[in-house]
Amino acid sequence: MSNFVGAVSAPGLVPPRSGEPGADSLPGRTERPWAARLEEALDDLYAVRPDAAVTRQLCALAELGDVPAEVAEQADRRLHSALIRPVRYLVDAGGARLRPRLLLAVIDLLGGDVSRYTPLAAAMELMHTGSLIVDDVQDRAILRRGRAPAHAVFGIATAVNAGTAAYFTFDQALRHTVPDDVVLRAAVTETCLGVLRSAHAGQGLDLEGHRAEMDAAVAAGCGCEVQHLVRLTHRLKSGAPVRACMETGALLAGAGEDVQAALGAFGETVGVSYQVIDDVLDLDGVVRGGTATKRAGEDLFNGKVTMPLAHAVDLLEKARMTHLWKGLRDGRAGRRRVAKAAETLRACGALDASRSEAFTRLRCAWQRVEDLVEDSPKTRALWTLAHQAVSRQLSA
Repeated sequence: MSNFVGAVSAPGLVPPRSGEPGADSLPGRTERPWAARLEEALDDLYAVRPDAAVTRQLCALAELGDVPAEVAEQADRRLHSALIRPVRYLVDAGGARLRPRLLLAVIDLLGGDVSRYTPLAAAMELMHTGSLIVDDVQDRAILRRGRAPAHAVFGIATAVNAGTAAYFTFDQALRHTVPDDVVLRAAVTETCLGVLRSAHAGQGLDLEGHRAEMDAAVAAGCGCEVQHLVRLTHRLKSGAPVRACMETGALLAGAGEDVQAALGAFGETVGVSYQVIDDVLDLDGVVRGGTATKRAGEDLFNGKVTMPLAHAVDLLEKARMTHLWKGLRDGRAGRRRVAKAAETLRACGALDASRSEAFTRLRCAWQRVEDLVEDSPKTRALWTLAHQAVSRQLSA
Protein backbone atom coordinates (compact mmCIF):
# COMPACT_ATOMS: atom_id res chain seq x y z
CA MET A 1 0.00 0.00 0.00
CA SER A 2 1.03 3.60 -0.52
CA ASN A 3 3.08 5.05 2.32
CA PHE A 4 0.84 8.11 2.49
CA VAL A 5 -2.62 6.54 2.58
CA GLY A 6 -4.29 7.67 5.77
CA ALA A 7 -1.77 10.45 6.47
CA VAL A 8 -2.80 13.99 7.36
CA SER A 9 -4.96 15.51 4.65
CA ALA A 10 -5.40 19.14 3.67
CA PRO A 11 -8.65 19.91 5.53
CA GLY A 12 -7.32 18.54 8.80
CA LEU A 13 -3.89 20.14 8.66
CA VAL A 14 -3.54 22.61 11.51
CA PRO A 15 -1.25 25.63 11.35
CA PRO A 16 1.73 25.94 13.69
CA ARG A 17 1.71 26.99 17.31
CA SER A 18 -0.89 29.60 18.10
CA GLY A 19 -2.97 29.39 14.94
CA GLU A 20 -3.40 30.84 11.53
CA PRO A 21 -3.44 34.60 11.10
CA GLY A 22 -6.19 36.30 9.24
CA ALA A 23 -6.03 36.81 5.51
CA ASP A 24 -5.18 40.46 6.04
CA SER A 25 -1.66 39.52 7.11
CA LEU A 26 -0.85 37.83 3.81
CA PRO A 27 1.37 39.89 1.51
CA GLY A 28 -0.55 40.82 -1.59
CA ARG A 29 -3.90 39.58 -0.31
CA THR A 30 -5.46 42.71 1.13
CA GLU A 31 -2.34 44.85 1.43
CA ARG A 32 -2.87 46.56 -1.90
CA PRO A 33 0.20 48.84 -1.56
CA TRP A 34 2.37 45.69 -1.60
CA ALA A 35 0.66 44.43 -4.73
CA ALA A 36 0.85 47.87 -6.31
CA ARG A 37 4.60 48.09 -5.64
CA LEU A 38 5.10 44.71 -7.28
CA GLU A 39 3.18 45.78 -10.38
CA GLU A 40 5.21 48.99 -10.54
CA ALA A 41 8.41 46.97 -10.32
CA LEU A 42 7.18 44.71 -13.13
CA ASP A 43 6.54 47.81 -15.24
CA ASP A 44 10.03 49.14 -14.50
CA LEU A 45 11.64 45.91 -15.68
CA TYR A 46 9.24 45.08 -18.51
CA ALA A 47 7.40 48.24 -19.49
CA VAL A 48 3.94 47.94 -21.02
CA ARG A 49 5.00 50.20 -23.91
CA PRO A 50 8.34 50.56 -25.74
CA ASP A 51 10.84 52.33 -23.52
CA ALA A 52 14.39 53.42 -24.33
CA ALA A 53 15.75 52.65 -20.86
CA VAL A 54 14.28 49.15 -20.93
CA THR A 55 15.75 48.61 -24.40
CA ARG A 56 19.22 49.40 -23.08
CA GLN A 57 18.71 46.93 -20.23
CA LEU A 58 17.57 44.25 -22.66
CA CYS A 59 20.65 44.85 -24.80
CA ALA A 60 23.01 45.12 -21.80
CA LEU A 61 24.25 48.44 -23.16
CA ALA A 62 24.64 51.73 -21.37
CA GLU A 63 23.92 53.54 -24.65
CA LEU A 64 23.07 52.50 -28.18
CA GLY A 65 26.00 54.55 -29.48
CA ASP A 66 25.80 56.46 -32.76
CA VAL A 67 22.50 54.86 -33.81
CA PRO A 68 20.22 57.54 -35.34
CA ALA A 69 17.23 58.51 -33.22
CA GLU A 70 14.71 57.06 -35.64
CA VAL A 71 16.58 53.73 -35.70
CA ALA A 72 16.75 53.71 -31.89
CA GLU A 73 12.99 54.24 -31.71
CA GLN A 74 12.47 51.42 -34.17
CA ALA A 75 14.70 49.17 -32.04
CA ASP A 76 12.64 50.09 -28.98
CA ARG A 77 9.44 49.00 -30.73
CA ARG A 78 10.85 45.82 -32.22
CA LEU A 79 12.59 44.61 -29.08
CA HIS A 80 9.47 45.35 -27.06
CA SER A 81 7.45 43.29 -29.51
CA ALA A 82 9.97 40.45 -29.61
CA LEU A 83 10.96 40.15 -25.96
CA ILE A 84 8.49 41.93 -23.69
CA ARG A 85 5.03 41.56 -25.23
CA PRO A 86 4.94 37.74 -25.06
CA VAL A 87 5.93 37.83 -21.38
CA ARG A 88 3.59 40.69 -20.48
CA TYR A 89 0.80 38.83 -22.26
CA LEU A 90 1.06 36.04 -19.70
CA VAL A 91 1.97 38.21 -16.70
CA ASP A 92 -1.06 40.41 -17.29
CA ALA A 93 -3.33 37.34 -17.44
CA GLY A 94 -2.99 37.08 -13.67
CA GLY A 95 -1.50 34.34 -11.57
CA ALA A 96 -0.97 33.91 -7.84
CA ARG A 97 2.41 35.72 -7.77
CA LEU A 98 3.45 32.98 -5.36
CA ARG A 99 7.22 33.27 -5.74
CA PRO A 100 7.49 37.04 -5.17
CA ARG A 101 5.03 36.81 -2.28
CA LEU A 102 7.10 34.14 -0.58
CA LEU A 103 10.34 36.03 -1.19
CA LEU A 104 8.98 39.21 0.35
CA ALA A 105 7.23 37.35 3.19
CA VAL A 106 10.59 35.84 4.21
CA ILE A 107 12.32 39.22 4.05
CA ASP A 108 9.53 40.75 6.14
CA LEU A 109 9.65 37.91 8.67
CA LEU A 110 13.41 38.30 9.14
CA GLY A 111 13.31 42.08 9.51
CA GLY A 112 14.53 43.09 6.05
CA ASP A 113 13.40 46.00 3.87
CA VAL A 114 10.54 44.69 1.69
CA SER A 115 10.29 47.89 -0.37
CA ARG A 116 13.96 47.81 -1.31
CA TYR A 117 13.79 44.29 -2.71
CA THR A 118 10.46 44.43 -4.54
CA PRO A 119 12.23 44.78 -7.94
CA LEU A 120 13.97 41.47 -7.31
CA ALA A 121 10.62 39.90 -6.43
CA ALA A 122 9.26 41.19 -9.74
CA ALA A 123 12.22 39.61 -11.54
CA MET A 124 11.40 36.27 -9.91
CA GLU A 125 7.88 36.53 -11.36
CA LEU A 126 9.22 37.33 -14.82
CA MET A 127 11.63 34.40 -14.65
CA HIS A 128 8.77 32.11 -13.67
CA THR A 129 6.63 33.44 -16.49
CA GLY A 130 9.43 32.85 -18.98
CA SER A 131 9.69 29.24 -17.85
CA LEU A 132 5.93 28.79 -18.30
CA ILE A 133 6.14 30.09 -21.86
CA VAL A 134 8.87 27.62 -22.79
CA ASP A 135 7.16 24.81 -20.91
CA ASP A 136 3.94 25.39 -22.87
CA VAL A 137 5.84 25.08 -26.14
CA GLN A 138 7.45 21.83 -25.07
CA ASP A 139 4.18 20.39 -23.73
CA ARG A 140 2.12 21.61 -26.70
CA ALA A 141 -0.27 23.24 -24.23
CA ILE A 142 -3.49 24.78 -25.52
CA LEU A 143 -4.43 26.84 -22.46
CA ARG A 144 -2.55 28.88 -19.87
CA ARG A 145 -4.12 31.18 -17.28
CA GLY A 146 -7.42 31.03 -19.08
CA ARG A 147 -6.13 32.10 -22.48
CA ALA A 148 -4.18 30.75 -25.43
CA PRO A 149 -0.50 30.13 -24.56
CA ALA A 150 2.07 32.67 -25.73
CA HIS A 151 3.43 30.51 -28.54
CA ALA A 152 -0.04 30.26 -30.09
CA VAL A 153 -0.28 34.05 -30.19
CA PHE A 154 3.29 35.15 -30.98
CA GLY A 155 4.74 32.06 -32.67
CA ILE A 156 7.02 29.38 -31.31
CA ALA A 157 10.35 31.03 -32.16
CA THR A 158 9.40 34.37 -30.59
CA ALA A 159 7.90 32.69 -27.53
CA VAL A 160 10.98 30.56 -26.83
CA ASN A 161 13.35 33.50 -27.26
CA ALA A 162 11.25 35.83 -25.10
CA GLY A 163 10.77 33.16 -22.45
CA THR A 164 14.48 32.42 -22.10
CA ALA A 165 15.39 36.13 -22.19
CA ALA A 166 13.17 36.65 -19.14
CA TYR A 167 15.54 34.48 -17.09
CA PHE A 168 18.08 37.28 -17.10
CA THR A 169 15.87 39.89 -15.45
CA PHE A 170 17.19 38.87 -12.03
CA ASP A 171 20.63 40.24 -12.94
CA GLN A 172 19.49 43.77 -13.66
CA ALA A 173 17.09 43.80 -10.71
CA LEU A 174 19.85 42.62 -8.39
CA ARG A 175 22.27 45.31 -9.56
CA HIS A 176 19.62 47.94 -8.82
CA THR A 177 18.71 46.61 -5.37
CA VAL A 178 22.19 45.60 -4.16
CA PRO A 179 24.52 47.97 -6.02
CA ASP A 180 27.37 48.09 -3.51
CA ASP A 181 27.47 44.71 -1.74
CA VAL A 182 29.45 42.55 -4.14
CA VAL A 183 29.54 39.55 -1.78
CA LEU A 184 25.78 39.50 -1.27
CA ARG A 185 25.16 40.04 -4.96
CA ALA A 186 27.42 37.11 -5.81
CA ALA A 187 25.60 34.84 -3.33
CA VAL A 188 22.18 35.71 -4.77
CA THR A 189 23.49 35.34 -8.32
CA GLU A 190 24.84 31.88 -7.50
CA THR A 191 21.45 30.93 -6.05
CA CYS A 192 19.59 32.14 -9.15
CA LEU A 193 21.96 30.45 -11.58
CA GLY A 194 21.72 27.26 -9.57
CA VAL A 195 17.95 27.19 -9.83
CA LEU A 196 18.15 27.69 -13.60
CA ARG A 197 20.33 24.59 -13.82
CA SER A 198 18.03 22.61 -11.54
CA ALA A 199 14.88 23.63 -13.36
CA HIS A 200 16.32 22.67 -16.73
CA ALA A 201 17.34 19.30 -15.32
CA GLY A 202 13.81 18.81 -14.01
CA GLN A 203 12.34 19.78 -17.35
CA GLY A 204 14.73 17.37 -19.03
CA LEU A 205 13.43 14.51 -16.88
CA ASP A 206 9.87 15.63 -17.54
CA LEU A 207 10.40 15.69 -21.31
CA GLU A 208 12.09 12.30 -21.27
CA GLY A 209 9.04 11.00 -19.47
CA HIS A 210 8.80 8.10 -17.05
CA ARG A 211 7.06 5.61 -19.31
CA ALA A 212 9.71 2.90 -19.16
CA GLU A 213 9.88 3.18 -15.38
CA MET A 214 6.09 3.08 -15.20
CA ASP A 215 6.08 -0.02 -17.40
CA ALA A 216 8.43 -1.72 -14.94
CA ALA A 217 6.43 -0.56 -11.92
CA VAL A 218 3.15 -1.87 -13.35
CA ALA A 219 4.76 -5.17 -14.32
CA ALA A 220 6.21 -5.58 -10.80
CA GLY A 221 3.13 -4.26 -9.01
CA CYS A 222 5.29 -1.84 -7.01
CA GLY A 223 5.19 1.93 -7.48
CA CYS A 224 8.01 2.91 -5.12
CA GLU A 225 10.69 3.63 -7.71
CA VAL A 226 8.49 5.54 -10.12
CA GLN A 227 7.12 7.58 -7.21
CA HIS A 228 10.69 8.55 -6.30
CA LEU A 229 11.37 9.55 -9.91
CA VAL A 230 8.27 11.73 -10.11
CA ARG A 231 9.22 13.38 -6.81
CA LEU A 232 12.74 14.08 -8.08
CA THR A 233 11.33 15.65 -11.23
CA HIS A 234 8.97 17.82 -9.18
CA ARG A 235 11.81 18.72 -6.82
CA LEU A 236 14.07 19.95 -9.61
CA LYS A 237 11.44 21.59 -11.78
CA SER A 238 9.08 23.08 -9.18
CA GLY A 239 10.74 22.78 -5.78
CA ALA A 240 14.08 24.36 -6.68
CA PRO A 241 12.59 27.69 -7.88
CA VAL A 242 10.62 28.16 -4.65
CA ARG A 243 13.67 27.13 -2.62
CA ALA A 244 15.67 29.81 -4.43
CA CYS A 245 13.08 32.48 -3.62
CA MET A 246 13.07 31.69 0.08
CA GLU A 247 16.83 31.26 0.31
CA THR A 248 17.27 34.57 -1.48
CA GLY A 249 14.93 36.25 0.98
CA ALA A 250 16.95 34.86 3.88
CA LEU A 251 20.21 35.98 2.25
CA LEU A 252 18.94 39.51 1.67
CA ALA A 253 17.68 39.75 5.26
CA GLY A 254 21.05 38.62 6.63
CA ALA A 255 19.85 35.36 8.20
CA GLY A 256 22.28 32.73 9.43
CA GLU A 257 23.08 29.59 7.49
CA ASP A 258 20.81 27.37 9.61
CA VAL A 259 17.80 29.62 9.00
CA GLN A 260 18.64 29.87 5.29
CA ALA A 261 18.79 26.08 5.07
CA ALA A 262 15.52 25.54 6.93
CA LEU A 263 13.64 28.11 4.89
CA GLY A 264 15.17 26.78 1.68
CA ALA A 265 14.10 23.23 2.53
CA PHE A 266 10.61 24.46 3.38
CA GLY A 267 10.44 26.38 0.11
CA GLU A 268 11.47 23.29 -1.83
CA THR A 269 8.71 21.32 -0.14
CA VAL A 270 6.18 24.04 -0.93
CA GLY A 271 7.13 23.77 -4.60
CA VAL A 272 6.99 19.97 -4.66
CA SER A 273 3.71 19.83 -2.74
CA TYR A 274 2.24 22.47 -5.03
CA GLN A 275 3.15 20.33 -8.04
CA VAL A 276 1.73 17.16 -6.49
CA ILE A 277 -1.58 18.97 -5.93
CA ASP A 278 -1.31 20.25 -9.51
CA ASP A 279 -1.15 16.60 -10.59
CA VAL A 280 -4.35 15.99 -8.62
CA LEU A 281 -6.14 19.04 -9.99
CA ASP A 282 -5.19 18.08 -13.54
CA LEU A 283 -7.99 15.52 -13.51
CA ASP A 284 -10.63 18.24 -13.24
CA GLY A 285 -8.72 21.04 -14.91
CA VAL A 286 -7.20 23.95 -13.03
CA VAL A 287 -9.78 26.64 -12.33
CA ARG A 288 -9.07 30.11 -10.96
CA GLY A 289 -11.80 32.62 -10.29
CA GLY A 290 -14.34 30.39 -12.01
CA THR A 291 -12.31 30.27 -15.24
CA ALA A 292 -10.47 27.20 -16.48
CA THR A 293 -6.75 27.92 -16.77
CA LYS A 294 -5.74 24.40 -17.83
CA ARG A 295 -7.86 21.79 -19.61
CA ALA A 296 -9.06 18.80 -17.62
CA GLY A 297 -6.91 15.69 -17.90
CA GLU A 298 -4.15 17.34 -19.91
CA ASP A 299 -1.44 15.17 -18.35
CA LEU A 300 -3.46 12.00 -18.96
CA PHE A 301 -4.11 13.03 -22.56
CA ASN A 302 -0.33 13.34 -22.98
CA GLY A 303 0.40 9.98 -21.37
CA LYS A 304 2.34 11.70 -18.61
CA VAL A 305 3.19 9.86 -15.38
CA THR A 306 1.85 11.96 -12.51
CA MET A 307 1.89 11.32 -8.78
CA PRO A 308 -1.67 9.91 -8.70
CA LEU A 309 -0.74 7.41 -11.43
CA ALA A 310 2.41 6.46 -9.54
CA HIS A 311 0.42 5.93 -6.32
CA ALA A 312 -2.22 3.92 -8.19
CA VAL A 313 0.33 1.17 -8.88
CA ASP A 314 0.18 0.24 -5.18
CA LEU A 315 -3.56 0.74 -4.88
CA LEU A 316 -5.05 -1.07 -7.87
CA GLU A 317 -5.07 -4.74 -8.66
CA LYS A 318 -2.31 -5.51 -11.13
CA ALA A 319 -4.70 -6.40 -13.99
CA ARG A 320 -6.68 -3.16 -13.59
CA MET A 321 -3.51 -1.07 -13.35
CA THR A 322 -2.10 -2.73 -16.46
CA HIS A 323 -5.29 -1.96 -18.38
CA LEU A 324 -5.37 1.62 -17.09
CA TRP A 325 -1.76 2.34 -18.01
CA LYS A 326 -1.96 0.63 -21.39
CA GLY A 327 -4.79 2.95 -22.39
CA LEU A 328 -2.87 6.10 -21.44
CA ARG A 329 0.75 5.25 -22.14
CA ASP A 330 1.13 6.48 -25.73
CA GLY A 331 -0.67 9.79 -25.25
CA ARG A 332 -3.41 8.91 -27.72
CA ALA A 333 -6.33 8.39 -25.36
CA GLY A 334 -9.64 10.02 -26.24
CA ARG A 335 -11.92 11.96 -23.92
CA ARG A 336 -13.91 8.94 -22.80
CA ARG A 337 -10.84 6.92 -21.85
CA VAL A 338 -9.28 9.85 -20.00
CA ALA A 339 -12.53 10.45 -18.09
CA LYS A 340 -12.70 6.77 -17.17
CA ALA A 341 -9.06 6.80 -16.03
CA ALA A 342 -9.71 9.84 -13.83
CA GLU A 343 -12.71 8.09 -12.28
CA THR A 344 -10.59 5.02 -11.52
CA LEU A 345 -7.84 7.12 -9.90
CA ARG A 346 -10.38 8.82 -7.65
CA ALA A 347 -12.06 5.57 -6.65
CA CYS A 348 -8.87 3.70 -5.77
CA GLY A 349 -7.60 6.42 -3.42
CA ALA A 350 -4.71 7.66 -5.56
CA LEU A 351 -5.84 11.27 -5.25
CA ASP A 352 -6.19 10.99 -1.48
CA ALA A 353 -2.72 9.44 -1.25
CA SER A 354 -1.24 12.27 -3.30
CA ARG A 355 -2.96 14.96 -1.23
CA SER A 356 -1.86 13.32 2.00
CA GLU A 357 1.71 13.13 0.79
CA ALA A 358 1.76 16.80 -0.18
CA PHE A 359 0.44 18.12 3.12
CA THR A 360 2.30 15.70 5.36
CA ARG A 361 5.61 16.65 3.77
CA LEU A 362 4.70 20.34 4.01
CA ARG A 363 4.00 20.11 7.74
CA CYS A 364 7.20 18.16 8.43
CA ALA A 365 9.33 20.73 6.56
CA TRP A 366 7.70 23.55 8.50
CA GLN A 367 8.72 22.02 11.82
CA ARG A 368 12.36 22.81 11.00
CA VAL A 369 11.43 26.46 10.52
CA GLU A 370 9.43 26.50 13.77
CA ASP A 371 12.47 25.35 15.70
CA LEU A 372 14.60 28.26 14.46
CA VAL A 373 12.27 31.23 13.95
CA GLU A 374 10.43 32.91 16.79
CA ASP A 375 6.65 32.59 16.71
CA SER A 376 4.96 35.80 15.55
CA PRO A 377 2.14 36.97 13.29
CA LYS A 378 4.66 37.21 10.45
CA THR A 379 5.79 33.63 11.05
CA ARG A 380 2.22 32.40 10.94
CA ALA A 381 1.56 34.54 7.87
CA LEU A 382 4.38 32.76 6.02
CA TRP A 383 2.91 29.37 6.96
CA THR A 384 -0.58 30.44 5.89
CA LEU A 385 0.69 31.78 2.57
CA ALA A 386 2.49 28.50 1.85
CA HIS A 387 -0.37 26.30 2.99
CA GLN A 388 -2.95 28.24 1.01
CA ALA A 389 -0.73 28.16 -2.05
CA VAL A 390 -0.57 24.38 -1.95
CA SER A 391 -4.29 24.24 -1.17
CA ARG A 392 -4.94 26.53 -4.14
CA GLN A 393 -6.74 29.08 -1.97
CA LEU A 394 -4.64 32.02 -3.13
CA SER A 395 -6.40 34.95 -4.73
CA ALA A 396 -5.50 35.62 -8.35
